[in-house]
Amino acid sequence: MGDAIAVAVVPLSLAGFDRIEAIQRFLSALHGRAIPPDTRLTRQQRARLRRMLRAFDGHRAGATQQEIARVLLNTGRLERDEWQASSARHAIKALLRDARSMVAGGYRKLLRHRRPR
Repeated sequence: MGDAIAVAVVPLSLAGFDRIEAIQRFLSALHGRAIPPDTRLTRQQRARLRRMLRAFDGHRAGATQQEIARVLLNTGRLERDEWQASSARHAIKALLRDARSMVAGGYRKLLRHRRPR
């Protein structure tokens, strides 16, 4: 067979803009050029997603929420009452809640989400 030709399909709906950006990033990577930034997520959103995944991995590995907080949020060891009232506890609970949602299929929203400009 001759050279294979790859084709990208771009819908003529609003989703087409995301597809064009993705194609541009893919082509840049394919041809060794600088990859344009992905504008779907802000730096803060990407950092939170990383923390969510790390919290989820820690939880799955058997770490307590307080142990996860010590690693991710640099909290010291807290007494039970301090931990119960700690903002770190609430932050870890939120990270784990959102991570479970992502693992259960919410990650697909990342592929469709477009940050307003």
